[in-house]
Amino acid sequence: MRAVGSSRRFSSGLQTGGVKRLLAALTCICVLVGCADPGSEPSDVSPNPPPAPSASEEERSPSTAPAPEGPTESAEPSEPSGPSGPPNPVSLPALMQQEYDGGRLRLGNEVYATATQRQYEVTYRGDGLTISGRIAIPEGDGPFPAIVLAHGYIDPAYYVNGQGMTREREWFAARGYIALHVDYRNHAGSDDTALAQQGRGEADLRMGYTEDVINAVLALRSWDGPVDDEQIAVGGRSMGGGVVYNVLVAQPGLVDAGVVWAPVSSDAVDNYDRWIGRNPERRDIVSAIDRLHGLPRDNPEFWRGISARTYFDQVTEPVLIHHGTADDTCPIRWSRETHRLLRRDGVDATLAVYPGEGHAFGPQFFASMERTDRFLRQHLR
Repeated sequence: MRAVGSSRRFSSGLQTGGVKRLLAALTCICVLVGCADPGSEPSDVSPNPPPAPSASEEERSPSTAPAPEGPTESAEPSEPSGPSGPPNPVSLPALMQQEYDGGRLRLGNEVYATATQRQYEVTYRGDGLTISGRIAIPEGDGPFPAIVLAHGYIDPAYYVNGQGMTREREWFAARGYIALHVDYRNHAGSDDTALAQQGRGEADLRMGYTEDVINAVLALRSWDGPVDDEQIAVGGRSMGGGVVYNVLVAQPGLVDAGVVWAPVSSDAVDNYDRWIGRNPERRDIVSAIDRLHGLPRDNPEFWRGISARTYFDQVTEPVLIHHGTADDTCPIRWSRETHRLLRRDGVDATLAVYPGEGHAFGPQFFASMERTDRFLRQHLR
């Protein structure tokens, strides 16, 4: 349900120039599923459907979620200050002001079909690029509620169309949701950016991924298919969870709810330190970031400006965070701190904790999906 006082800011997938906050994208320097080595980014490859949910699974409601255990990795964020004038072009404030043009969603080949759904390759346009993906459409006439899915990190050199959230996509469509999975720019059949063509695709901190998800929502809303454009959520896993935080921060009012599984930190410095700054094999990326933006110790204002938690007071939609206590890729303390800061800033945020569950969500995958269904049915109607 839309927050009181907010309104739909787009029509026919095109944002008007007078909107107060228009976003675009940033996925800082994050990761996703599988791989326990903190020195390299894990690959988000979904395993086969897991067994039934564990009976030990727990949910921490907003009022009962535990406080962070021990010190957090980041100090309390503060609003970045600086000279008056336009914001840094590589920042969330700049992305809040950007206009978006997502549209022209087109179905391609049918790639999967069951008694409950059909799945197709799909493309849409946004920011001058063609972005590829997969869409799962329930059987029936609709209109159906929808969710746009942001996958976690997979090396673009090996990524294939629709990879990363195959379990979620099929599960949602089997329960009556349209699920649009975004490949992101520089992945699969999507267009490559100029930076990627120069071999410097990471030097922009993957900010374009968030823009791709925003444009996917707009394209879905303007599509003439069986979607209920007043009932759309966004969901993401690991690195894709960071994309979701950015979408909610930079585009309040765009969707009705956000869901994340095993997300990265809402502080860009945490993610940089874990997967880039301390990895001797990524010195070329460190040098490029240092040259373009400055490292965290040298330019903390820049890093606050690309961290979603700095702007949590902008979020107007409810947020559900799923995280396992045994996650050795994205430590649960990150989500505990993110949950605390969201609640501090007045956001309707819930942290669901899964004892013993790891990053990829195996035994308790179905439990997390059932909880997600209950959450969305509450907030999409």
